[in-house]
Amino acid sequence: MRLDHLSYACTASELPDVVQRIGGDLGASFRDGGRHPQFGTRNFILPLANGCYIEVVSALDHPAADKAPFGRAVSKFAQDGGGWMSWVVSVNDIGPIEKRLGRAATAGHRIRPDGVKLEWKQLGLLNTMEDPQLPFFVEWLTSADEHPSSGSTSVSVERIEISGDPETVNPWIDGSFMDVMDGVFVEWVDAEEPGVVAVVFNTPHGLVRID
Repeated sequence: MRLDHLSYACTASELPDVVQRIGGDLGASFRDGGRHPQFGTRNFILPLANGCYIEVVSALDHPAADKAPFGRAVSKFAQDGGGWMSWVVSVNDIGPIEKRLGRAATAGHRIRPDGVKLEWKQLGLLNTMEDPQLPFFVEWLTSADEHPSSGSTSVSVERIEISGDPETVNPWIDGSFMDVMDGVFVEWVDAEEPGVVAVVFNTPHGLVRID
């Protein structure tokens, strides 16, 4: 179990500007990640060091965005002002989490512009929607060479600021949040709403905080 990616949600009209702004601040370039047809969303990806990545995601004008939980989550978060929507933890086998939570994971896929199909299973998004301090879980069915972090940059996650309480997060991940962060520091902060408040990145030109 490890930190897989961080999702930043915005509206479709804001997507180009958000990608340019975050990429410019970090001194790195996003790449088109393609569409999630069953979720009604699309994303842009910025690979980071240590097998992690940033996803900037928006909902499409598509019926799936109103039906699928992920599409609804992205749409609602973006309409509420957007920003860091969630942090996501990857697991080698999502089966034990399915058993513990008593429900099946949802299959996901997207086809990159280069034609490569990425596939995964995800679980826990509904809980994240109810309490955004909680991560959701993903099991990648795609080879490590095709993971969105492949072709990583020298940018890495230094610190994540989360409004919440580790005593709530730890039982959710069935362990200690520190065990999944792979050296990334978590600062628990006070804010009006729970969830990821900001992320601090280590870049070639110093630390950069993006909220």
